[in-house]
Amino acid sequence: MTIKLGIVMDPIESINIKKDTSFAMMLEAQKRGYEIYYMQVNDLYIDNGEPRASVKQISLKEDPATFFKVNKELDINLGELSVLLMRKDPPVDSQFIYATHIFSLAQAQGTLVVNNPQALRDFNEKLFTSWYANYIPPTMVTAKKAQIKAFHKQHKDIIVKPLDGMGGTSIFRVKEDAVNLGVISEIITANETEHAMVQAYMPEIKLGDKRILLVDGEVIPYCLARLPTGTETRGNLAAGGRGEPQEVNEADMQVAQAIAKDMSEKGILFVGLDMIGNKVTEINITSPTCVREIEAAYPINICARLFDAIEKRL
Repeated sequence: MTIKLGIVMDPIESINIKKDTSFAMMLEAQKRGYEIYYMQVNDLYIDNGEPRASVKQISLKEDPATFFKVNKELDINLGELSVLLMRKDPPVDSQFIYATHIFSLAQAQGTLVVNNPQALRDFNEKLFTSWYANYIPPTMVTAKKAQIKAFHKQHKDIIVKPLDGMGGTSIFRVKEDAVNLGVISEIITANETEHAMVQAYMPEIKLGDKRILLVDGEVIPYCLARLPTGTETRGNLAAGGRGEPQEVNEADMQVAQAIAKDMSEKGILFVGLDMIGNKVTEINITSPTCVREIEAAYPINICARLFDAIEKRL
């Protein structure tokens, strides 16, 4: 029986195939003979309790000019799919959450959803780290400006960031002089109406913000260190960081394995840990990236491991 793969992602026309992890996943699925159905969040809908979507059945090739072709357009019951990948980038806003409820309806009909829609609702990428407090830098989540000020007074040099951002957006560093701490606190908490995260600044960022991938509870032994460039304090590639593939060191491996052992039982098959030094700063489960950069540098097929895990569950 042909495996039918649905993938929910941002507009496919806008991706860079040399770096896009979703594209790598679809190539691996196509190599295995899957039928691939592409859709965006606004293509999802519910009809009298039935999870449905307007989809495009596509084929792909490694050609930047014509990397995908629409073979046909269909309207389907998501329960007809063998597996459904959620690859929509954050923010995890209300539309994202509504989509996970639609996925849960498909899941109830027998579709394997990766990652588990309940986990996508339960585990915010930044808040998820609080379940592993032994492995994170000094961290506070608060909506109160006074608490941010007190945290800064204690740690002197801090990072302030929103809970729903990605790619390094709206991340601020406040040094010991506390310049602009007041206005940053106002902006980041929307005048004490929204929670934000503050963390002690880690000088180890100069050695890279490391993306370590977990597949079905196993740690991929290679990672991508994202190094800040120029005067930047952010290593995110979207913020101009430079990617440097490297082997996962022993200290990071121990931390990653401690977290990885919990993922499979939660239905989380694909995870991107962000680590600075040997401290975890985020646990990404919505749409982890960096597969193509790692695969280009080392003899490993990460997507093959993912689809092996998926097929084991089908």
